[in-house]
Amino acid sequence: MTATTSTGTEAAPVETVTCTIDEVEVTVPKGTLIIRAAEQVGIQIPRFCDHPLLAPAGACRQCLVEVAMPDREGNVRPMPKPQASCTMEVTPGMVVKTQRTSPVAEKAQNGVMELLLINHPLDCPVCDKGGECPLQNQAMTNGRSTSRFEDVKRTFPKPIAISTEILLDRERCVLCQRCTRFSEEIAGDAFIALQQRGAMQQIGRFDEAVLGYAPPPGEHRSPTPVDRPAGVALPDTSGLPFSSYFSGNTVQICPVGALTGAAYRFRARPFDLVSTPSIAEHDSCGSAIRIDHRRGVVLRRLSGDDPAVNEEWITDKDRFAFTWQAAPDRITTPLVRDRTLDRYGKVVARGELRPASWVEALELAAEGLADARAARGIGVLAGGRLTVEDAYAWSRFARTVLGTDDVDQRARVHSDEEARFLAHAVAGSGVGVTFGDLEKAPVVLLAGLEAEEEAGVTFLRLRKGVLRHGVKVYSVAPFATRGLARLEGTLLPAAPGTEAEWLGSLATRATGGLLPADVDAETLASVADGLAQPGAVILVGERLAGSPGAYTQALRLAEATGARLAWIPRRAGERGGVEAGLLPGLLPGGRPLTDAAARAEVAAAWGVDADALPSEPGLDTGGILDALSVGQLSGAIVGGLELADLPDPAHARRALEAASWVVSLEVRRSEVTELADVVLPVAPPAERAGSYWNWEGRVRSFGRALESSALPDHRVLHHLAEQLGVDLGCDDPLEAHRAIAALPAWRGERPAAPAAEQVEPPPVAPGTAVLAAWHLLLDDGALQDGEQFLAGTAKRPVARMSAVTAAAADVFDGDLVTVSTDRGSITLPVAITEMVDHVVWLPLASRGCRVHAQLGASPGDVVHVAPAPQDLSEGRWDRAHQGSDTAEQDGGAA
Repeated sequence: MTATTSTGTEAAPVETVTCTIDEVEVTVPKGTLIIRAAEQVGIQIPRFCDHPLLAPAGACRQCLVEVAMPDREGNVRPMPKPQASCTMEVTPGMVVKTQRTSPVAEKAQNGVMELLLINHPLDCPVCDKGGECPLQNQAMTNGRSTSRFEDVKRTFPKPIAISTEILLDRERCVLCQRCTRFSEEIAGDAFIALQQRGAMQQIGRFDEAVLGYAPPPGEHRSPTPVDRPAGVALPDTSGLPFSSYFSGNTVQICPVGALTGAAYRFRARPFDLVSTPSIAEHDSCGSAIRIDHRRGVVLRRLSGDDPAVNEEWITDKDRFAFTWQAAPDRITTPLVRDRTLDRYGKVVARGELRPASWVEALELAAEGLADARAARGIGVLAGGRLTVEDAYAWSRFARTVLGTDDVDQRARVHSDEEARFLAHAVAGSGVGVTFGDLEKAPVVLLAGLEAEEEAGVTFLRLRKGVLRHGVKVYSVAPFATRGLARLEGTLLPAAPGTEAEWLGSLATRATGGLLPADVDAETLASVADGLAQPGAVILVGERLAGSPGAYTQALRLAEATGARLAWIPRRAGERGGVEAGLLPGLLPGGRPLTDAAARAEVAAAWGVDADALPSEPGLDTGGILDALSVGQLSGAIVGGLELADLPDPAHARRALEAASWVVSLEVRRSEVTELADVVLPVAPPAERAGSYWNWEGRVRSFGRALESSALPDHRVLHHLAEQLGVDLGCDDPLEAHRAIAALPAWRGERPAAPAAEQVEPPPVAPGTAVLAAWHLLLDDGALQDGEQFLAGTAKRPVARMSAVTAAAADVFDGDLVTVSTDRGSITLPVAITEMVDHVVWLPLASRGCRVHAQLGASPGDVVHVAPAPQDLSEGRWDRAHQGSDTAEQDGGAA
């Protein structure tokens, strides 16, 4: 038997074996477990511990079957005892009898079920798993009709909060070890473990003291069952709290109600819920999810089953951070601002926003945009939250209705080099590197990307590749994070802004060029040779936009080694925005704006004259804000833009205040809506259909979960365009999607690659350091609002620096340090970390640490570092509490 690869070449033959299961002959690949082989012929064997994405454990013993195997003479002899079908592989000639045909297997399964139910509580009516519980189902199909147990059941205090988000009812646990195996094999986080033995065995938070190495401080060991009166609850001997970005997966795979989510607990029954498949909106991975809602309210989200993308796992952010869509500050009706004009028509005063009808709001918005377009033009700031349909509508609205190329979706640090890189290497490239490629790549180089924090599912697929296929991971970063340690990765140390030096040196080494004398030639050779292997991958993140020359050198490295290059942004809509042309100088499909043939193709698809489209590249986000602030642009139309995410929020605020007309399309109130003249509400993801373009290049479509009258961006823009006399062709999702498909693939020349840029790093004087920063997965972002249980699992902000940097600033581990600029300061506890000297790392946007807003600085800038003022150290921080926090909670290896 042979297989064929995706490229059409013949792969190595697959060795198969043939066995008999319940008198049905089945042929499966060698190494297949009995329980999997039975599934292929429609035979369901009951199980609890088995999971297709976890290693076999044989912990619950519920899947016992009768097995017979040929001996050396070929005689088929039964094994003396029933065997666990989830741990035993099929062999040639094996004969298996399941509970369907074997009284022995049926009796064994009944016995195991009886043992599991001895101490299991009879709380199905109040258990969150009731109605979707494998234990309930299998107790009916594979259990006894009556119980012979007459003693007092074992009890525990309940629930135990193993984190603010995850609760544990230990008496429900059947010791299947799915949760512990997930934490060890998939996420790599220290979770909960089997503790003690025999009747006292239980699942609890991992702690060496609990596991029997030493008694808890100041306490004696728990008494034995003989010493404990019947019916008295066993004490909570749990240890460390559960700290993981992927903890919610343990709730979903728990086959009973032992693990539950704090937010969903006691909220609904599964048979009361309506389920809708969807796609997560929090990052660019495009993870499949399931939205469960009741009476118009989303109550929970679960991971969908998509083997090609997220398998069955999602991050806690994707799972729990959905309450923002129904927050109290949700905008449900258009808002307009009354303005007072003098006799010359000049605005002399702006009033408060007031509710208005859609007719009034659209008329006012169109009138103001028309005036601003006729005056000095309009800037379009689309944001990174858009679906593909919305992004195309924004791009078309800017070019055909407003007649401008001053359009940019990047609400973050950005550069002209990045725009050229995206136009050259990303836009119109289709499906490139995939999650499956990451698993099988010999080497993966991360540059400007912290996978666990910025693309959680990507981190899980990388870790799977490391553990199962020996993938070697390298990261160009200031220090080795805990995520990199769990990838068994190697750090290529680089201060912010100097990543181009590593990438350029690797490219030089790959091409056999001369290297500087001070480089690590051995490491360079190892990485460069690894990237030259077939299947090697370079992953670059959006943070390289703040490192001059880095994108250019990444392209050069990919060309020199033959490695495949992929760009992984943080926001869900950024890849779709690139494809839609939400960048200056870029039309949909990667077409350069300056190419007459490209403009002609787009004009034909949009039904307009090619001469009506802009022909010269416009301004990027920074340029639009600069132009608004000095009056070179009259107005702006903004969608999904958080000013705090911009490199200089204060400047952006002043720019929008200076604009003569601002229209905002937004889900909730924000700083932008408070500055807008017209606010047009748009639908959140749960209330509309659409699709996201994930970083691989896959289009991930989803349907509407909740019935709603709220309009998506593309419909709002369509109606706004109608007021301005243009048919945008985006009145419904299907029409919007067809408008995208109407554009053929671009066959002309691609935009040129960015030119090499050489920028000398800034000098670091005594008392200063180079700022490093990136977003943590759980931070102070607007899309996490309203979920306090999830917020409790976020890592506490710290200031990371090396021992040399700390000594120069005269601070020690745990002390408070103040990082400041001439714009402001941030005070945080110090975490001494093995990292590049003369660099200080801060979380970019955590609670109490908003780098852009408080410092007016970006990664790569030089900041002042000094001990915190004495009154601040004594009055604002509880040092004893800080000292108890682990490096794991801090977010890296100290």
